[in-house]
Amino acid sequence: MKKLYLVTGASGHLGSTLVRLLKKRDVEIRGLILPGEAGKDTEELHYVKGDVRDKESLRHFFEGTQGRETCLIHTAGIVDIGREVSPVLRQVNVEGTKNILELSKEYGIGRLVYVSSVHAIPEKDKVSVITETDHFSPDEVVGGYAKTKAEATGAVLRAAAEGLDAVVVHPSGILGPYDRSGNYLVQMVINYMSGVLPACVRGGYDFVDVRDVAKGCVLAAERGRKGECYILSNRRYEIKEVLEMVRTDAGGRRLPVLPMWMARAAAPFMQWYAGRKRQRPLYTAYSLYTLSSNSRFSHDKATRELGYSPRDLLLTVRDTVRWYNWQGVVDK
Repeated sequence: MKKLYLVTGASGHLGSTLVRLLKKRDVEIRGLILPGEAGKDTEELHYVKGDVRDKESLRHFFEGTQGRETCLIHTAGIVDIGREVSPVLRQVNVEGTKNILELSKEYGIGRLVYVSSVHAIPEKDKVSVITETDHFSPDEVVGGYAKTKAEATGAVLRAAAEGLDAVVVHPSGILGPYDRSGNYLVQMVINYMSGVLPACVRGGYDFVDVRDVAKGCVLAAERGRKGECYILSNRRYEIKEVLEMVRTDAGGRRLPVLPMWMARAAAPFMQWYAGRKRQRPLYTAYSLYTLSSNSRFSHDKATRELGYSPRDLLLTVRDTVRWYNWQGVVDK
């Protein structure tokens, strides 16, 4: 019998990319999607509907796993660029993860890979290289998303200490093709290509290809050590560098680059402008904080133990631009 991979959040950016990757392997795949979402089954892929907030709705997703070689990759979650922990953010990212942990124990899942985030790792200072840690606290990170990811990661590591074969991966800022779920970084690229991004800000972050993160998840499933964490990053890029890559491939105008103090002052206007264009605001107080934070993440451990190797972001941007042009989502 083939190995069974269970993927939560299978319609999300990372989850759907994972499914694409796994379909190239001789495995069986079961993808969890929300009740209102649609998924097309194939011979090796079967979609199951459920909500991580509702534990009982997940049982069909876990059925028939006992006695089989299984791996569950938990990608389901909400990414939010607000400062506060909203009720739905906590329900999905924290309580949803706890539901997955409880059912993984109950059904005897062989290995669980939890997709956390680099945001769950304390920043410490502005100059140190950030590496893996085994201590996570919502009180030591900034922003609602980071706090929920830190709390959920702590729960996963406690489950591992109690016997669950669990591994944690921490992706940095994910960019790349195939997204239909509203990735903020992808939205920035599409907004620029569509001519509705009003300005660039002086700041940057560590950006990584979604396909490399998907491969890193599978490598963690195959080679990761129980109870260990692995950063799946690339390197830091300035926002203006990323947009210049887009401009090189797709054309477009040069945007004014706002210093951070000016961007913070202009954030209310940019949020108003985004609202007029019926777009989510990209420049919020928290997103601007993130772009000026320490994003010097090291993926040395993942490279050494898993064989993880991220590609140059220029290739990521090129493929992203071409895929969204092909999909016809850019409104020029």
